[in-house]
Amino acid sequence: MNLRTILIAVAAIVAMVGAVGCNPLGSTASASFKDCAECPDMVRVPAGEFTMGSPASEPFRGFEVEHPVKIEKPFALSKYEVTFDEWDACVKDGGCDGPAPDDQGWGRGKRPVIDVTWDEAKSYVEWLSKKTGKKYRLPSESEWEYAARAGTKTAFSYGPTISSAQANYDGSTAYGDGPVGMNRMQTTEVGSFPPNAFGLYDMHGNVWEWLEDCFQDGYEGAPANGAPFMTPECGGHVLRGGSWEDHPAELRSASRVGSSRDEQSWSDGFRVALSME
Repeated sequence: MNLRTILIAVAAIVAMVGAVGCNPLGSTASASFKDCAECPDMVRVPAGEFTMGSPASEPFRGFEVEHPVKIEKPFALSKYEVTFDEWDACVKDGGCDGPAPDDQGWGRGKRPVIDVTWDEAKSYVEWLSKKTGKKYRLPSESEWEYAARAGTKTAFSYGPTISSAQANYDGSTAYGDGPVGMNRMQTTEVGSFPPNAFGLYDMHGNVWEWLEDCFQDGYEGAPANGAPFMTPECGGHVLRGGSWEDHPAELRSASRVGSSRDEQSWSDGFRVALSME
């Protein structure tokens, strides 16, 4: 049985309450960098504080109780979701193995790698760490939401609604007062849509992104310092961001699901984080 738990509480659409914490169009992005020719482009994310989760007024919220989190140290996050090109470089260098990810006939290259398990994503960051001598890893859940929001407090980094001109998802239904748009029915090349204020692309949509944290329904006992939530018996791991096949509610900055570490799906990929000294 698929262990993914879709945590969207279906509710009547109500007026959005909440203001943007900073202008999402006013970029605070750092210049990207690469630690090797085959390595992902990385963007430095500053330390800071934010309110994780969603307000009770946010349509379709799940187990997302608001709570303060302090990201105590800056870190770097890959500018894009890891691509097939980057994955294939790892395979060629002997760093990634397991069943070959299936591109569903959509193409490889600059499209995000899909059909990878959590363990395979971990093998990629281990390869990067060995290759560069730096501390590459999967992001924590709080780091991911902090980076996705990029200073905003609304449901999306673009504002209280989203459109299919801003992200890749099933745009055949609208979120709140947002427009109905396209349903592309497959992944798109990374970087095809506008970045958020931190200079990160596809934080909403395209593919779900594996995170380090063990999954639980809520945030009980979750660290408030940016660290991942881990348990000795980890039944599954968190994914964030929504995908090409999902309703826009699943693309919200606070939306979260969990899945078995060995699940392979045409909607699952990942991006990487780097601890900064």
